[in-house]
Amino acid sequence: MNTQIVDASRNASFGYRVDVSRGERIGRVSSEWFCRPADERYLSLNELACTVRDRADRSRTRVVESALIHVEANRADPERLALMLPGLDTPLAPTHWSFGQLASQVGAPATYLRQLPAALAAINLQYGLTDNRVEQIKTLETEGSRIELRAVTGPDYGRIYDHELVEAVQRIAGNGTGDTRWKVPGALDWSSGIYNPRVDISKDTTTLYASDRDVFLFLVDDLNPIEAGRLRDGSPDLYFRGFYCWNSEVGAKTLGMASFYLRAVCQNRNLWGVEDFEEMTIRHSKYAASRFAHEAAPALLNFADSSPMPFVNGIKAARERIVARSDEDRTEFLRRRGFSKAETGKVIEAVLAEEGRPPESIFDFVQGITAVARDRPHQDVRLDMEAKAKKLLDRVA
Repeated sequence: MNTQIVDASRNASFGYRVDVSRGERIGRVSSEWFCRPADERYLSLNELACTVRDRADRSRTRVVESALIHVEANRADPERLALMLPGLDTPLAPTHWSFGQLASQVGAPATYLRQLPAALAAINLQYGLTDNRVEQIKTLETEGSRIELRAVTGPDYGRIYDHELVEAVQRIAGNGTGDTRWKVPGALDWSSGIYNPRVDISKDTTTLYASDRDVFLFLVDDLNPIEAGRLRDGSPDLYFRGFYCWNSEVGAKTLGMASFYLRAVCQNRNLWGVEDFEEMTIRHSKYAASRFAHEAAPALLNFADSSPMPFVNGIKAARERIVARSDEDRTEFLRRRGFSKAETGKVIEAVLAEEGRPPESIFDFVQGITAVARDRPHQDVRLDMEAKAKKLLDRVA
């Protein structure tokens, strides 16, 4: 099999022909792209980093006795509550998110409290804080036009600030706009099957996001495609490296990152033809900051600097590993690995449609399984099939 990293200068000006019928489709980035308003979209890592760093510089945390927190209801604004903390002369305005966290800390239903007049909600919250078995809480307060209470967590919450993740990405990706090999992705032209890595970065195309609750970043190395074998028509089967990562300094989600090889990104930011998907998450527990420094950040750097050859060699080994030469062999191979009779037939049919021949190698079966998984409406079934496909590749590796 011919394996090489294609010279970007040869083809990047007009794009690359890719086959997105192979591999997995991952919709996580598309979900983020779809729900983000304009003010949560950033055109560069520098712009994003400045925003989240400035927010952190204006923030402070403290651990307070819950019984000493005083809840106030403003008669002039019956829909607003404020909190007075020990040692503060200025009331804190809880955000929608932190109000829900505070209610959860005292065991009160946030949805119900939001429907009450502020005075009644204040009475309920005050009772909960005074009678709370959780004696201490940790707050995150950010100063702006007013002092906002952005987060309420347990005292051992291990906060990783959003800017720490963004700055870790900047160390490998620069501005995220092409000054390094890592950049905001291009887009697939469905009419031609050509993936164009050079697309202007705009509010509509960017994959760098931040809100008052989280950050999410997706970057690719799409000017340096990797050839790993040939397609049915003899053209190269091209891949690109990509990763996305996320965090919430207010406790809305874990810190995590995913790395993978993919064949294309469409305009809706779906990832197509994904292979070798790996994901890690870090809960914001007591030692989360240490785990980020010693595990997550180095893992990101290692992926960015790593050679694609282990991945390419794994694909080569999977193509060369013949496991079935007859219909009976094919059926037995899949049934012994937990596939139903109906699923077995669909996997074989998917390979026949794509390759013009029945599956023989590990690679053939993996591509067939992932093709069938993409059409599954139920996520649990789809994930189970994708996990089985990955297990086959892991055994070859």
